[in-house]
Amino acid sequence: MVLKLTDVRTDLFNDWCPGCGDFGIEASLQLALTEMGIDIDKVVLFSGIGCHGKIVHWTNTFGIHTLHGRTLAFAQGAKLANPGLEVIALGGDGDGFGIGAGHFVHAGRRNIDMTYIVHDNGVYGLTKGQASPTQRLGEQTKSLPQPNINSGINPILLALSTGYTFIARSYAFNTRHLKETIKKAVSHNGLALVDVLQPCPTYNDIETKAWYDGEDRRDASGKAVPRIYDVNSQGYDPVVTSKMPQEDFDRKIEQIFRLSNEWGNKIPIGVFYQEEDRPTYADRILQRIPTYVEMPPAKQDIFGTDNKSVVDLAELSRELAIDATEI
Repeated sequence: MVLKLTDVRTDLFNDWCPGCGDFGIEASLQLALTEMGIDIDKVVLFSGIGCHGKIVHWTNTFGIHTLHGRTLAFAQGAKLANPGLEVIALGGDGDGFGIGAGHFVHAGRRNIDMTYIVHDNGVYGLTKGQASPTQRLGEQTKSLPQPNINSGINPILLALSTGYTFIARSYAFNTRHLKETIKKAVSHNGLALVDVLQPCPTYNDIETKAWYDGEDRRDASGKAVPRIYDVNSQGYDPVVTSKMPQEDFDRKIEQIFRLSNEWGNKIPIGVFYQEEDRPTYADRILQRIPTYVEMPPAKQDIFGTDNKSVVDLAELSRELAIDATEI
């Protein structure tokens, strides 16, 4: 299917703050969908509450703007009901790692074939800049009267420890890298996380675009030295398999731990972990319900030709009935 960029854009007014990293994420997602040639009628975007949430209104796919922290719950439900859909969930770092942290953890246990893109800027941008779960201990962005008193979580290691089979980080204003990362994540057979470092020009006055670009540190010629670097272009291989020797797997985990904790003068982006041979949730369901893919819940009849439910509630009621004499 041949798509043009205009096919995946809407004509609604975009009211993000000028300079927001959300623009780069939106552009990268739309470019990725265009280049992959996915059937746009089978793509469903889910977003939560936060500045990121309106991306479903500005991307011409099916879109569901859900509740705070419940993005993954809605997205997983849709994918399980209709495994033929291409499901992409989007969340903020507060939305996904704060109130939505429980859903994030348990999604990893399932390994449902879908993609989760997190807009990670270290603050709650929609509600005036409070520290989000990814803001680092001791940082004091402009809305905080005192430095952040909580340690920041590490999205890469959290995803690794809970079972995500594709784990990547990118940068909102490197649209070429982010576009390619999204394409890899969507193509992956399993649950994929793309954590996107995203400047918030309104409330995060520490990790700004200029800071990521290295405007505050220059080489001998006066040229800015960017903090962001791509680990994959430097030879890092993220692929692991079930047949990999234990010592090689342990070495890979050590590499991921080290890379994901780099911050300050050097910040790695790229694919950190990619496991292609772990069974997805659909594979596990097929072991119990062989007709699941051909006849998933979304294709099953709810009402018969007489407009009555096809479910026998009378039999169910009899099974649930309580004999008062047994109480």
